[in-house]
Amino acid sequence: MLLDTHVLLWLLNGDRHRFGPRALDALREGVAIVSAATVWEIAIKRRIGKLHAPSNLLETVTAAGLSLLAITAEHAEHVAGLEDLHRDPFDRILVAQATLERLTIVSADIDIRRYGVSALDPAA
Repeated sequence: MLLDTHVLLWLLNGDRHRFGPRALDALREGVAIVSAATVWEIAIKRRIGKLHAPSNLLETVTAAGLSLLAITAEHAEHVAGLEDLHRDPFDRILVAQATLERLTIVSADIDIRRYGVSALDPAA
């Protein structure tokens, strides 16, 4: 499962109340993956003061037992073929990664589902 940025932050902050039973079961039973795009997005937004996140994000992610997924040239190229359904470039690369790597995106963002990619609402 590929975690969207807000889902990763909820998980790291211990905001378990945001997750439904199905999502919690999936997170316990599956491999949770964090994209380099998510780390990049958090770093940018933390730097400009748009969000609070651990300054040692990579350590925190690995200590939580989460796996990391690099962005490849194939992922980047796949973005060009996506319809303009979502304007957020970070979400678009997540869609490309989920498509090519056959992952389910865990996200509350309904626009991601418009791409037809496998998705799980964290509230489910």
